[in-house]
Amino acid sequence: MAPREWTVDQLHVALPHSSLRQQLLADVNLTPLEELPARLEGWATAAETLDAARPRIEAARAYVKEHGTVPPEYETAPDMTDTVVDDAQGRRGAA
Repeated sequence: MAPREWTVDQLHVALPHSSLRQQLLADVNLTPLEELPARLEGWATAAETLDAARPRIEAARAYVKEHGTVPPEYETAPDMTDTVVDDAQGRRGAA
């Protein structure tokens, strides 16, 4: 598949969240001209990645609506924050 020819407006519309759209516009306005093509290429890649993920996102939303929980393949690893903090404190005390 050939890469899509993006405009700044199309990138803006393709981004799903207002903070991303705002960051895109800030990048366009604040990036030096010689760096702008590379910066916009990064935004185009992000928009294409999001667009490619859209079917999976919509399927996950439908699953949550029907089952009230995320699909099993999207379950995250258990929260290990307490273990990591305890370990760090133990190392700090031993030092």
